[in-house]
Amino acid sequence: MCTSFFEAPPKIAPAVIAKILKGSTARQLFVKHPELKKKLWGGHLWNPSYYVGTAGEVSSNTIRRYIEAQKTEGGQ
Repeated sequence: MCTSFFEAPPKIAPAVIAKILKGSTARQLFVKHPELKKKLWGGHLWNPSYYVGTAGEVSSNTIRRYIEAQKTEGGQ
């Protein structure tokens, strides 16, 4: 699982951020590895879904510890 933390002004919708991140990473991978596009279903790298959560005043360290605890307690 890959977890990333981003901060953005409230005027930018989470859907826009997800679209930009997915689009730019896909373009970079396809430039470096054009053979990937042929192997993928319909030439698409990413699933259209994404998850966004807010952390408020919780530190990124606390969030990371929570995620790690879920892996061990959740049976992953």
